[in-house]
Amino acid sequence: MKKLHWGHGLAIALGCFILFILFLIFIFPMGKQNADMISNNYYEEELEYQKIIDAKDNAAKLEKTPVYRATAEGIQITFPDAIKPDDKKVNFVLFRTEDSNLDVKKEIILESNTFVIPKKVISTGSYTLKLRWAENKKPYQIDYDILWK
Repeated sequence: MKKLHWGHGLAIALGCFILFILFLIFIFPMGKQNADMISNNYYEEELEYQKIIDAKDNAAKLEKTPVYRATAEGIQITFPDAIKPDDKKVNFVLFRTEDSNLDVKKEIILESNTFVIPKKVISTGSYTLKLRWAENKKPYQIDYDILWK
């Protein structure tokens, strides 16, 4: 059996370095997440963000807030009787971070205190439900994280 000498050590170190470089080229990029911007109008929305902060602060001060529940029909959202949106208009965005094609955006007229987002427009995955409304011209917004199965 031959002894290892400095030439063998150099060859092993060079081989390990080449394997590391190949790992960085071929394997490492596969683990990266999509680095696209979430919104195409990111900078314009950032300038309007103070309004969203104020709306969330207003909603945090409410005694009772709207609640959501997953049902066989879809996502049911129930507003408390104390909340009376201006013109009965409520906006909601069911926001899918990884694929904007799966977002659901709609303005509805709240006839009763409950409405349902149908399950046929919701794909399996993680969503952020953003509810927006105004009461006495005061904006409100509540965000919920939803995992739809």
